[in-house]
Amino acid sequence: MLQSRVLVIALILLLSTTLPEVHSKFLFEKDRRDWLVIPDAVASYVYEAVNKVSPRAAQFLADAAQTPAVVTTRNFLIRETAKLTIMAEELILKIKNLWYKRVLGY
Repeated sequence: MLQSRVLVIALILLLSTTLPEVHSKFLFEKDRRDWLVIPDAVASYVYEAVNKVSPRAAQFLADAAQTPAVVTTRNFLIRETAKLTIMAEELILKIKNLWYKRVLGY
């Protein structure tokens, strides 16, 4: 029993999701800047599967996902990945401009 709880907590920390946000996101939306969409979707599917088998275990998952440590970690990851995404987009624009100006001569 203790091992299964540890496994569930590790899974939650790995996926780091809050359940209400999962259902509001589309997995393959083109202009997404949130890299945590896929782990959120996986966590949602895991939650739904666990809920079918044991609603009590699903409630434990939901409660564990709302703990301050998980929420704080997830918010930190969202902020940092958003910064990285913006920097990557700026780099791609600079590379495109360089390609058009230097290589193609436009």
